[in-house]
Amino acid sequence: MDKLYIVIPAYNEEETIVSVIDEWYQVVEKVGNGSRLVIIDDGSKDKTFQIMKDAAAGREAFLPLTKPNGGHGATILYGYNYAIKEGADYIFQTDSDGQTLPEEFWEFWKNRKNYDMIIGHRKGRQDGFSRVFVTKTLKFVLQLVFHVSVRDANTPFRLMESKVLKDNIKLIPENYNLSNVIISVIYAKKHKKVKYIPITFRPRQGGVNSINMKKIFRIGKQALKDFSAINRYIG
Repeated sequence: MDKLYIVIPAYNEEETIVSVIDEWYQVVEKVGNGSRLVIIDDGSKDKTFQIMKDAAAGREAFLPLTKPNGGHGATILYGYNYAIKEGADYIFQTDSDGQTLPEEFWEFWKNRKNYDMIIGHRKGRQDGFSRVFVTKTLKFVLQLVFHVSVRDANTPFRLMESKVLKDNIKLIPENYNLSNVIISVIYAKKHKKVKYIPITFRPRQGGVNSINMKKIFRIGKQALKDFSAINRYIG
């Protein structure tokens, strides 16, 4: 019987966090076997963590955590390492903005034994031109730098076998901002068994999008430098 840890980073999501908890808690309850919903507050400035703590009452399988602000990628790494340490068999990651649908998780879970990682392919995205532009540009850059083709490298809807992730997460620099991207690249370069399944990707269900074009270009410029450095030691 497999133990699932759902890892969700959260930053200033007081508008959406209750519905996210309600929806994804049902998944860990159904899976059972000591499964946990782990939401990590990344030093929010609003009431996100307080709401999380309140929502944990009566929900034994929900673990609200908090840490100093470090960004999305660093928070994901924190959650992955926590889940590995706690003995998860499988780790699933999604985001706290309500863009993904819990009911689409079960197709991933059904196929878990056949793949090292299953990633959601965001088909017909509804989250704006800038995000789609970034995804297409990222695919091109990854092919240029790492010589791998990754269909949707940064999707926040992925199921990973914990022991395979444990073997590869050590290759990622601590607090790295584009953690899921590099995980996708490592698995592609090492020819791990990866499957893409189309998923629904709705508009943000509340709160404010922290990404804008200025920030995208700043992250992209730094990413190019980081990618070149990382490529030297992941082979």
